[in-house]
Amino acid sequence: MKHTFIIAEAGINHNGSLDLAKKLIDTAVIAGCDAVKFQKRDIHEVYDPDTLAKIRESPWGATYLEQKEGLEFSGDQFGYIDNYCKENNIEWFASCWDLNSQKFMRKYDLKYNKVASPMLTITPLLEEIAVEGKHTFVSTGMSTLEEIDTAVGIFKKHGCPFELMHCVSAYPLDNNTANLNMIHTLRRRYAKNVGYSGHEKGLQISLAAVAMGATSVERHITLDRSMYGSDQAVSIEPDGLIRLVRDIRIIDAAMGTGEKILNDYEQVHREKLAVPYWVTK
Repeated sequence: MKHTFIIAEAGINHNGSLDLAKKLIDTAVIAGCDAVKFQKRDIHEVYDPDTLAKIRESPWGATYLEQKEGLEFSGDQFGYIDNYCKENNIEWFASCWDLNSQKFMRKYDLKYNKVASPMLTITPLLEEIAVEGKHTFVSTGMSTLEEIDTAVGIFKKHGCPFELMHCVSAYPLDNNTANLNMIHTLRRRYAKNVGYSGHEKGLQISLAAVAMGATSVERHITLDRSMYGSDQAVSIEPDGLIRLVRDIRIIDAAMGTGEKILNDYEQVHREKLAVPYWVTK
């Protein structure tokens, strides 16, 4: 039976709070997700000094630097997350935005890697990820097919298992630009599993992606969409996540094998209905 791999993207919606991160993990576990994902950045590698010096009001201060520092977890905090996820039998991993962060995450011996859409064209990072040989989810937002070709080539060169994720990098995604048929395009072009990473409001597009054969679904999660943070408004709250997982599993079970099978229920109805009286007169 089809089993869609469901990723609850906690991202930076924890707002730098371990207590909030724990609740997001709990939310993913209760809903029945396969994994929860975070993000990791070395701020001084990802952002230039001028950007970090800009004014940006946040709960942590008045500059971009203070905001970014407030949203990042330390090694000890990620260690807590690692232990907490193990205790609750859920996989976790992170999308890293720089080489230092990718190397840092190796200490946790995680099963999966993730390439965020903005990182798809960063060849040194792709190489660093691919040499690990872990199953990698590769988001394809804000990229061209030629750029995806290059990324796919890197993972194939290293023999690293991967699946692409159709993604449109809009926050929120307009339903009319979801372009779900790209799932078929990517599958035909690369002969690989293709998942879906969504930023839309609601659940319908994600469910449609599963019905179209998406092998994985990633959605941002939050405890409350009104909380501080750039991703909160396009995230799914706990009740919505429960419905999403429930409906994905229903679709998984309904997909079947594609073989024409006369099952026991049909056999009973066939005997009752398939030969009308007028045929036997």
